[in-house]
Amino acid sequence: MADAATSAAAATTGAATTSSGYVELLDWRRRMSELFGTLRRRPPSAETLAWFRAEKDALFRQHPQSPIPASERAAFGGLAYWPYVPGARVTARFEGLPATDADAEVTAGEVAFRRIGRLHFVFDGQALALPALWIEGYAGGLFVPFQDATSGADTYGGGRYLLDTIKSADLGSDLASGSVTLDFNYAYHPSCTYDPRWVCPLAPPDSRLAMAMRAGERLR
Repeated sequence: MADAATSAAAATTGAATTSSGYVELLDWRRRMSELFGTLRRRPPSAETLAWFRAEKDALFRQHPQSPIPASERAAFGGLAYWPYVPGARVTARFEGLPATDADAEVTAGEVAFRRIGRLHFVFDGQALALPALWIEGYAGGLFVPFQDATSGADTYGGGRYLLDTIKSADLGSDLASGSVTLDFNYAYHPSCTYDPRWVCPLAPPDSRLAMAMRAGERLR
């Protein structure tokens, strides 16, 4: 999750303005990284998903860098989710863009990224694809946001995130086959969904799926 909870590649405004705040953010990112590391070692199943969601909800409720406003954490009972969908885990084939095309598509803003290719996969019998974005800056990272037919109704209008490897929010890839694992059961909202003090990169227009992806986090 772009930090499963802090809006993964999101920059913060006012979230860590003191020395102790930065240490808190460091701890938050380490905990999220460890959570995803453990997730990658577990078998994909409904039980694993339930464990992950319980761990993440606990961090959202207890951690000082939670995207849930401090005044709401005591009453926070957990995020809203769709039930486990076995077919929501897919293996996507990465198709890279020519270097000239990738370099030409730089997006400026709070978080800069560029298109490096497309991820092709099949879900529910449909051939689909999402842009593969690379976050600019030191180290970089693969970033895969998306919108779908639930956006603006059952999910946040700006979209959800599938991958943000710069924050360790990923489920693995295979160098030999050029594939990336996507699992919509772990699709999550950016932190600005919960509090406008967070600044989050949103899904670009070509990251929209025509179908309703009823898996992962929802608003209610």
